[in-house]
Amino acid sequence: MRYIKTDSCMNSLRHDTFDKTSLFSILTPEERQQIGAMAVEKTFEAGQTLFYEGEPCEGLYVIGSGVVKISKTSPSGREIMLAQDAAPSSVAEVPLFDDGVYPATVTTLKDTIAFLVRKEDFRRFCAQHPQVPIKVLAVVGRRLRQLVSLIESVTFGSVRQRLARTLLQAAQESGGPAKEVQLTHEELALRLGTVREVVSRNLARFQAEGMIRIVKRQIVIADPAALRSEADTEF
Repeated sequence: MRYIKTDSCMNSLRHDTFDKTSLFSILTPEERQQIGAMAVEKTFEAGQTLFYEGEPCEGLYVIGSGVVKISKTSPSGREIMLAQDAAPSSVAEVPLFDDGVYPATVTTLKDTIAFLVRKEDFRRFCAQHPQVPIKVLAVVGRRLRQLVSLIESVTFGSVRQRLARTLLQAAQESGGPAKEVQLTHEELALRLGTVREVVSRNLARFQAEGMIRIVKRQIVIADPAALRSEADTEF
């Protein structure tokens, strides 16, 4: 692994991660420290998998640094990205409670440090802190809304319309300048359930029409109003 972390740096990261992850925001600092102490540190290089769809649930992963993608793969091998989460965040909340398998695959997009809270430890903690499952429901509700939006995007409209919507949404999610899209052509294709070549062709058309600029592989929205009009076109 490429990570070289001192114990003090790792302890600081652990403390900050559990302090800033929304799932634990309702806890006191002492309670967040308590659940953080249960967690097992794991490091992953970019492109490595935290867990695969269909595997037994080991526990909750709390992302301390890096970025991960949540995806599903069809029987034919086609992959679609359900979400992209950057630190600090949590993944794999649902199977903690239903004893099911992991419903999707989580893979790192950048070098990542994650903290695994094992299922039995998390359940014991919830029994002692009944407000935590309520917070989990809020997180699950947000993910459900994302999935409904994704289903709508994949089901309705042309690839061109869906790409316009995805670019606007990705720019909003980026956390940086509102007009920058922090996704590659491949990642856009995964979100849309299509192939990279189709995305590249449509991006080239958007650029020719003045809606976007592509500068050193970075997509920048040049005309948000025109792109929004394209996204909202009736189909």
